[in-house]
Order: sequence, then structure tokens, then C-alpha cells
Amino acid sequence: MTDQPRPEAASGAVIAGVVPGQSSRVVREAARYAALSKAPLIVAHVDTTRFVAFEDPDGYVHSSTVDIAGAASKAALEEVRRAAGEALAGHDVEWSVRQLIGDPALALIQLADQVDAALLVVGTRKRGIGESFREFLTGSVAARLSHRQRRPVLVVPLGEPAAADEELPWA
Repeated sequence: MTDQPRPEAASGAVIAGVVPGQSSRVVREAARYAALSKAPLIVAHVDTTRFVAFEDPDGYVHSSTVDIAGAASKAALEEVRRAAGEALAGHDVEWSVRQLIGDPALALIQLADQVDAALLVVGTRKRGIGESFREFLTGSVAARLSHRQRRPVLVVPLGEPAAADEELPWA
């Protein structure tokens, strides 16, 4: 495992977009596809409390934050790194963890472009009124990924699926 893959080493990578506390199924499915294609796996967490202030011509990103101390951001990254290590124990795949900033879909697209990723893997959202409201305001990351870039997107179902007669949040 490495923390920052070299872009040339990550070409054709599989990217797993994850959030702290999420089921390890997303990382395990992404690892399975990475192993099948003999590609590296990048486990990516997007910190939505920070945003890109400006980017230097050499690609260095300067960020601004609503979390001045950055403690929450560091804790989230460490949780993602720990969970990825547990989920990938015993898997024969080269993997790394990256923390991105800003809008989740746009950040994942930018990373995918940088490393010429072969596949993006994300999980479904949690069910509930709070998550439905958040999705109403920001949109589904999976839907935005599938419409705003050219790579295949694997959406891993998390939690219990909705029953056939149950109304879906967007219906």
C-alpha cells in the first residue's frame, strides 16, 4: 500500500469512491475488478468540508476549508485508510488511499482523468429522509458520474434493497 500513487503507475486504475463508516463491500468489489484486470486500486475519499481555492499551473491544489483545524478531515482519512486495510487484507492487489476535496463527483472525475482510470466504483446512499434531502440538493454521485464522464461506473448496493412495492426516494 502507498499513500500517493505515481500517476504513471496508476494508469488503468480502478477507483473506489468511499466515505467513512461505509460498508467494506464497495472496496472489496473494486478490489475484485482491479485484480481481474491486473490494475492498481485507488481508494478515494472526498472531503466535502474543503474546496479548491485555486490550482497552480503545475497541478498543486490550494484548498480552503470550513474546518480550520483540519482534524475532522484527518480523522476521516485515517478511518478510510484503516477500513481499506481491513477490507483488503488477503487480497492480492496493489492499492493506495487518496483524499480529494470538493464536490464528490467532480473530484472523482478529475482523479479518473489524471490516472486514466478504467472503472469507477461507488456505493448506493443510505436510505432515510436526511439522505434523501441531501441527494435532492446535491444529486446522486453515481448518476452524476454516469452522465459527466466516459468511464464505466459500478454502483454497489448497500444496505437492504427497497421492496418492489416500496416507493423510491426520487419517485
